[in-house]
Amino acid sequence: MSQKHDLEKARYWQAVIRDAARSGMSTRAFCRLRKLRECQFYWWQRRLKEKRQPLATPPGPANGPASFALVSEEAGAADAGIELVLAGGRKLRIRRGVDETTLRSVLAVLEAGGC
Repeated sequence: MSQKHDLEKARYWQAVIRDAARSGMSTRAFCRLRKLRECQFYWWQRRLKEKRQPLATPPGPANGPASFALVSEEAGAADAGIELVLAGGRKLRIRRGVDETTLRSVLAVLEAGGC
């Protein structure tokens, strides 16, 4: 296959995976709805994730402060707060105005592997 074709497939699957994350549906339900093979979805998800891995150590408590970037300019997206996608596809939605102490406690539990 040509590199152009591979790039087109990768872009297609990036969009599909992004749509699945935004849908709030389980991967199985999303794939059924879109008539996709679930195993293919997971294969592309893994492949695209591997390609995104940073070469350097990511920022963290021992490496300095975390940084954030705007990833969407959709209307109303900023009003919702932020959404963290955790290991295993779990999502943590944080609304605007959340109490900082509560948020720090939740994040500390997640970093410690308590969830």
